[in-house]
Amino acid sequence: MDADDEQLLRGRVYGHDHDDPDPGPLPHQTYAALVGGPLDGLLLDITGWRPEEIDDGVALMTELGRWPGGRALYDPRPGDPHPPGGPGVVCRFYYSGDTP
Repeated sequence: MDADDEQLLRGRVYGHDHDDPDPGPLPHQTYAALVGGPLDGLLLDITGWRPEEIDDGVALMTELGRWPGGRALYDPRPGDPHPPGGPGVVCRFYYSGDTP
């Protein structure tokens, strides 16, 4: 990924197109920041997720990973805070690898 790709991802919400007129976070939603890997800098909307769902982490489809069309794996770290239920960025998911 080059610097232009990285700039396109910063502050965007995963799943929103780069040409979306407002790809950023919404004030009434809750987000996890994605750290590392091909989706570094994106936010993942976790509004309404239960703590158990957050503990499971996610496998997010991406064309930017090791296998285009595969999934990038992101997990919370033990000890990182869980969302208190309010809006904004409330936790982080860290890159742990790719899968086809």
